[in-house]
Amino acid sequence: MAMDVIDYKIIGSEMQFVEVELDPNEAAIGEAGSLMYMEDGISMDTVFGDGGEQKGGFFGKLMGAGKRLVTGESLFTTVYTNQGRGKKKVAFAAPYPGKILPMDLKALGGTLICQKDAFLCAARGVSLGIAFQRKIGVGFFGGEGFIMQKLDGDGLAFVHAGGTVVKRDLAAGELLRVDTGCVVAYTANTNFDIEYVGKIKTALFGGEGLFFAKLSGPGTVWLQSLPFSRLASRVFAAAPQNGGGKEEGSILTAGAAGLGLGSLGGIFSGDND
Repeated sequence: MAMDVIDYKIIGSEMQFVEVELDPNEAAIGEAGSLMYMEDGISMDTVFGDGGEQKGGFFGKLMGAGKRLVTGESLFTTVYTNQGRGKKKVAFAAPYPGKILPMDLKALGGTLICQKDAFLCAARGVSLGIAFQRKIGVGFFGGEGFIMQKLDGDGLAFVHAGGTVVKRDLAAGELLRVDTGCVVAYTANTNFDIEYVGKIKTALFGGEGLFFAKLSGPGTVWLQSLPFSRLASRVFAAAPQNGGGKEEGSILTAGAAGLGLGSLGGIFSGDND
């Protein structure tokens, strides 16, 4: 399938969104729930699979959708097509603080491997699949690095990473050990493996996991400083475990307690007349 050539603009610093400009009859595909806005003249169509032309009719589409389900994504993808006369814009927002990375698949050899929740949107014609790590050690212990998304094509794709992003070009034989959750994406020629940290004491008491992602060149990798799993674990750890609201450190709460009024939230919500 021919790729649509799209123009785009990434807006924002920490909570970014990407605005894609479509010529008449051009289209972009977006991950479910990523839409921010679209101009009049753009139509939405939810399709089974990744929106590309699947070989093998219905069974081809079923396989494409099944691959997305394995990576934890929706069975369906939304296609946004400009059916107007002039240029129209559609925007897709990042799901949490971080950076949106434009990836020119043609310049990257036609394939990019990325974390299963990293894909945001792409030009129509980019194929979304899965990349199982071949080695059994990766399969059993890889965690976030075991099942990854594979983006194929020669068009633009946009992936999202948490926190600050760094791009590393690895020379032949150059080795980099990374926390498995910090790997955003890498080119297909990069060698990916999982390595045991070596000391059980370090794994149990050092605050890190039992395994590292081992990336070796030649190839290009993108790393993120704040994986969503790490962010979610911190939020969960800080959340009250009894289901109530946590109001520690609040001057209003302390004042209310001193006056014997209990929570001021109850006053404003109408619990106390």
